[in-house]
Amino acid sequence: MFSELLKIRKTYRNINRITQILNVLVKHGFGQFIEQLNLNGLIPFRKRIKLLAGGVILESTVAVSLRQVFEELGPSFIKLAQILSSRPDLITERYATEFEKLQDEVPPFPFQSAKNIIEKELGKPIEEIFGDIEQTPIAAASISQVHRATLKDGSLVVVKVQRPRIKEIIETDISIMKMISGLMLKYIPDSEVFNPLGIIAEFSRTIKKEMNFCEEARNIQRFTKNFKTVKTIKIPILYPEFTSERVLVMERIEGMRINDISAIDAAGLDRNELAATLVNAYFKMILDDGFFHADPHPGNLFVLYDGRIAIVDFGMAGWLPPVVMESIAALLVALVHKDFESLIDQFVELGMITDEMDIDRFRQEFLADMMELLLPLYDSALSEINFAEYLNTVTRLSIKHKLKIPSSLLLIDKCLLIVDNTVRELAPGFNFISAATPYTSTLIMKKYGPKRVLDKLERHLSGLADSLIDTPKKLRVLLRRMIAGEFTIKSNIAGIDRLTRDIEKSSNRLSFSIVIASIIMSSSILTLSGTGAKIFDIPAIGTLGFTIAFFLGIWLIISILRSGKL
Repeated sequence: MFSELLKIRKTYRNINRITQILNVLVKHGFGQFIEQLNLNGLIPFRKRIKLLAGGVILESTVAVSLRQVFEELGPSFIKLAQILSSRPDLITERYATEFEKLQDEVPPFPFQSAKNIIEKELGKPIEEIFGDIEQTPIAAASISQVHRATLKDGSLVVVKVQRPRIKEIIETDISIMKMISGLMLKYIPDSEVFNPLGIIAEFSRTIKKEMNFCEEARNIQRFTKNFKTVKTIKIPILYPEFTSERVLVMERIEGMRINDISAIDAAGLDRNELAATLVNAYFKMILDDGFFHADPHPGNLFVLYDGRIAIVDFGMAGWLPPVVMESIAALLVALVHKDFESLIDQFVELGMITDEMDIDRFRQEFLADMMELLLPLYDSALSEINFAEYLNTVTRLSIKHKLKIPSSLLLIDKCLLIVDNTVRELAPGFNFISAATPYTSTLIMKKYGPKRVLDKLERHLSGLADSLIDTPKKLRVLLRRMIAGEFTIKSNIAGIDRLTRDIEKSSNRLSFSIVIASIIMSSSILTLSGTGAKIFDIPAIGTLGFTIAFFLGIWLIISILRSGKL
């Protein structure tokens, strides 16, 4: 245990943070988890007794309790939960749904701190940059807060300022998360299914990008370029000269939230046109640009008084390779033609079906589920089919059948569900499928066009030629190793590590029981001898021995009961 702890910098703050995390876990009923990781020694003795005496958390409430743990532990864990909420394939639908409830809203930090950060980052006194800046922020989140301001030339802007020391706090938490993930793999072998180290690595990459406002600035520039000719979408102007890793200045958007229906109606705007503008924008991002805004909740979408839709907050964005874009287009075509077989072909092309799977059996079972769940969607006219519901159903079926789903596809699924909910509020009768048709047609034509077919043929022939050239060389190396006796075969017996740990635990308990029995026998002999100091006419050493044996026995019984294995 302590070797893992030494990998984290030996500072009071880090050890204090680990203790705080463990105390919060105990508070919400995860004492057994701490015990499994052998981290009991970092918990105060009083709480350790409570941990042993406490019951096991109910399966029905564990998701809620874990969400409360993340909420209490602050920014890093809230962000981790938000990322996990888009990965139901890893953590199951129940946990993903619960984690979606986490709100990234925290009290603001003092304006003086914001002023110091702005001046340090931009290298100028704040009075030389802004004509005016509001001290009270209009929004405060776990990583940053936003202030209204006016530049010296009169331009209306917003200033996004990173929280003091947030980078240091998050890096410390990531180190602790990695340590806990390593202990989970070591002591809880079943956790390997969830790939905890992989999750933390993905979280680390995502959060570090979000903390670097230069990355967000680049996203704004990409979206500005992609929507340069689209008159119905507004991307805020970026001010690069006033932007750094911790400060971002961009144009202030004055408009109505996209879900403020009464304000939109009062402005006399056509809600069906707004719905079409929003859906077209997202289909353009997903099916044309391959680069999409990944956080389309209503707080990031504003309707301007001239009928345009403004998109803000570009910290989360996703890239799509051409093969995924084409597969999404194929999903839409399959929707129209009820061609479920082609869906499975797309899964194979995307590498979602692993080598261990029986593909014939998978086809049979998956098609049965598809027909049962998707055919009812066709009871309505094609124009009334809910594409977001269709895509979500396909995604859930893929999770059920344990397919390897690209994270970008899951993120798109989540985005389209949010967009779908917004569109249903704006214009309940809007037709998603019609809006997607021009983009899908273009992608399908590209996929099966002569140039694309020739490119694929060239790649396959090149790969085949490389294999023919390399095979004799690889065979010579293999034969040489076999002759030299260097040829080895590695095998892995499923469950052997767990069996070894169970035997080790059983041996430890047996040794512990023998020690207790020895103490009882020694105390009995001393009691019968009647020598030495006495308490209530009973030898004191014998009484002490019986007392120690009693508490050790209780400890052993509780440990066995908590393990659930009698």
